[in-house]
Amino acid sequence: MRRITRGAAALAIAAAALTAVGTGSAHANDRPVYGCPGGAVCIYPEGADIYTSTPTDIFYSYGAHNLSDQFGDHYVLNNQYGSGNATAQLCNGYNGVDCVTAIELNEFGVFNLTPINSVVPNRP
Repeated sequence: MRRITRGAAALAIAAAALTAVGTGSAHANDRPVYGCPGGAVCIYPEGADIYTSTPTDIFYSYGAHNLSDQFGDHYVLNNQYGSGNATAQLCNGYNGVDCVTAIELNEFGVFNLTPINSVVPNRP
């Protein structure tokens, strides 16, 4: 009987450990990527290299964020959590109006922000 109890206890501990590991890996991008914190959408300085610079603008919350004084080419990185629907949109108008570009989850690119007046991180 003692052997069965110990075996059951060991199985329960192993199952708990596997569950904890599985839960922890659900957000694979909860860590900084190129200086952009997990869960954020980041804009880097004009003309800067994403690999060696740090973001100048970091957006954590969903919804429209108006930009000011952003001109020329900038890297924009979508490092949000969640499913593939966690996009970030670049919009010509303020308050998320006239969105022209969508950046998919875990993607980045160089964008001319001169005509862009808002960034919209979308809920997954």
